[in-house]
Amino acid sequence: MSDKIETAKVSNIEVYDDKCRCNPTQQVCVDVDSRDLGDCPNTPLVPSGITSGVIAKIPVVLAQLRVRFFVNSTINLPEPALEIKDAKKRLKITQCLLLQPTNILFIRGFVRKNIDYSTRTCSSLDGVCGEIHHCTIDVPFECTTPVTFFRNPQSLLVNSRNEFEYLREEELPRDTFAEKDRLMSGDLSEFNQQSEEFFNELPFCELLYSNIYEFDEYINRTAPTNVDIPFEEREFTEIEEKMVIELTIKVLQKRQVRISPTTGDCVTKEVIETKTES
Repeated sequence: MSDKIETAKVSNIEVYDDKCRCNPTQQVCVDVDSRDLGDCPNTPLVPSGITSGVIAKIPVVLAQLRVRFFVNSTINLPEPALEIKDAKKRLKITQCLLLQPTNILFIRGFVRKNIDYSTRTCSSLDGVCGEIHHCTIDVPFECTTPVTFFRNPQSLLVNSRNEFEYLREEELPRDTFAEKDRLMSGDLSEFNQQSEEFFNELPFCELLYSNIYEFDEYINRTAPTNVDIPFEEREFTEIEEKMVIELTIKVLQKRQVRISPTTGDCVTKEVIETKTES
C-alpha cells in the first residue's frame, strides 16, 4: 500500500463559530505578492573631473535666515463633532521672492491640515457611540521680512533704449531764403533705435526646516438638546486656531564661480610623504 500525497488550494476561507467553510462569492480586498531579492555585486569606481581649473555656474548662498510669524484662523467643521482625535500638518511654500534691488523677502504659502474628529451617532446617559470623520483644509499665510546678506546678490543690469538719427540736407524756398542757404536737420522720415536687454539671474529660496507651535480651542461647544448624553460631553463645529510658524530658509543665486586647479591624489600623497620625511 503506497502513500499518496495530495495537495489542495483553498481560497476565501471564512471562520464562523470556529469552523472553516469556503465562500466563493467573497471578493478579495487586498492581495500582496512579495519576494526576496538576492545581493547584487558591484564594482567601486573612482569619478574623474577637471583638474586644470574651470569656471562653473553654480548656486551661491546669499543668506540664511530663520523667520517667525503668527497665524490666527477660524475653522468651521461641516458637522457637529465631539472631540479632535488627531491633526496632521504639512507646511507648503508657494512663493519665496526677493524683491531686488531691496532686501525684502516675500513669503507665501499654506499649512495643509488633516483633522480627524469623532461624531455622535447614538448616545445614552452612560456613553456615546459614533464614527471618526476627517476634514482636510489649507490655512494660508504670507509675510515679508528683511534679509541680511553675507554675500550681496549680483547687481541688476538694467535694459536701455536709445534713439539715433542721421543728418539730412534739403533745399530751402528761394522766395524766403538766399540761394546759398540749406536746411540741415535730422531726418523726420525715419525712426532708428538701439535697444539693450539683459536677463538677470533671479535669486531663489530653499526651505530647510519648519516648526509649528499650535493652540486650538473649541468655540461653540454646547450640549445637544432632547438627547440623552453623559453630562460632560459637548458638541462643536467651530475651532479657533493660533499658530506660531518658524522657517529656516536659504537664499541662493546662480553665479559664475572660478574653481582653482587641483592636483591628483598621487601628487598630493607624494607631497605629504616628502614633508613627513624632512
